[in-house]
Amino acid sequence: MRESKTVHDSVHGGIRVDDPLLSLLHRPEMQRLHCVKQLGLSYLVFPGANHTRFEHSLGVYHLARRMGEVISIDADETVQLGAAAMLHDICHPPFSHTLEEVMEAECGRDHMRLAAEVITGSSPSRIEGGPFHRDGQLSVPEHLESIGADPRRVAAIVSEPRMREGSEQSSLTPGGGQSFFGSPQYLNQIIHGPVDADQMDYLLRDAHYTGVAHGFIDSDRILNTISVHNGSLVVGQGGAAAVEGMMVARALMFSSIYFHKAVRIAEMMMAKAVECAPPRCRQNLHLKTEAELTAELLSQGGAARELVSRLLCRELYKKALTKPVEGLEGDELERLLELTDYRRRKAKEEEVAERAGADPSRVLIDIPARSSLLSLSRIGKTDVPILDDGRVRPLTRRSPLAKALQNRGVQDWALLVSCPAEDREAVSKAASRAIFG
Repeated sequence: MRESKTVHDSVHGGIRVDDPLLSLLHRPEMQRLHCVKQLGLSYLVFPGANHTRFEHSLGVYHLARRMGEVISIDADETVQLGAAAMLHDICHPPFSHTLEEVMEAECGRDHMRLAAEVITGSSPSRIEGGPFHRDGQLSVPEHLESIGADPRRVAAIVSEPRMREGSEQSSLTPGGGQSFFGSPQYLNQIIHGPVDADQMDYLLRDAHYTGVAHGFIDSDRILNTISVHNGSLVVGQGGAAAVEGMMVARALMFSSIYFHKAVRIAEMMMAKAVECAPPRCRQNLHLKTEAELTAELLSQGGAARELVSRLLCRELYKKALTKPVEGLEGDELERLLELTDYRRRKAKEEEVAERAGADPSRVLIDIPARSSLLSLSRIGKTDVPILDDGRVRPLTRRSPLAKALQNRGVQDWALLVSCPAEDREAVSKAASRAIFG
């Protein structure tokens, strides 16, 4: 008999994990996720938000397995999908998305690309001599092969699907007609797709732990109406209303939690602490725990220690200058678009600090992603394919609500400059001059 265990989860109830995937849960790379908060520093605003990437990964595995059962994938695909669901977040840095941009600037890869490299063995999965290093243990690809999973296939599922012209699969046609599909993408889309296990779990889990009800969705209805059409995941007409509800939940969770101004200020403070520390502190961020990084930053002294100490005591920087998305003029938009580039934004922080007579560590500039400023939708998350009488049409063609959400920004501000309260007036004036002239 195959060994199996039931893990009691606060969101999904009992989650059964069977061999051969059970052994993956015990790997050091998975155990590190116990030490990485799902919502980073959001607990400073929402005190219950102390859940971890491990819990989320387990939840994604559970939902992915259910989705696989609904669309009747075979035993081999079940192993590949289950491994990808468990391992998809193994390279999140401490405090999750808080340090993603810093990590990309340091090593040139995001957490998904790093995860794919770890899964295939092209990047190390543990720090030599670190707390999760174990002599003689199989590497991640060796372990996957030992349980019948192909590391390259698992890495391909973990990676975000290509939705551009000339990729393996084209997106829904702008006119709302039929799509043309290449190789099957349903396994990849279960992890990263229009209606995926990752999105469903983080909405439910984050709503549960923050106490914000916006994220509750009818996941059972969605799961019961998905199917595969021309190699791609689609939702039946009966699930359209549930998908609309999920899109509303996602939009509200982004504006009320993920881009809450105080949360963003705390995250920018932690990112600045890492930037002010010696370069060695930024190496292998994706392999460290939050306790390791915090202790490392506190030991450095100077601005890094000061910023982390302020976070530990919840002495957050204050808003010095904000600019709403609504009413942005052409010249203002162009200036802000320039600051979506990480290095240009860091240079602008130094310029503002110099004008204000403040230390650069005391000035933070936060800008939405370039696509948000330009109101460009992410079709992979918003244009959900609906199957109706054998024809696939994008949800936005049949739902005014979905169309409106597609064009809705994830936050209502285009610029957020923050600093210590005592520097607010000087930084406000300096930022206005330096950014807008």
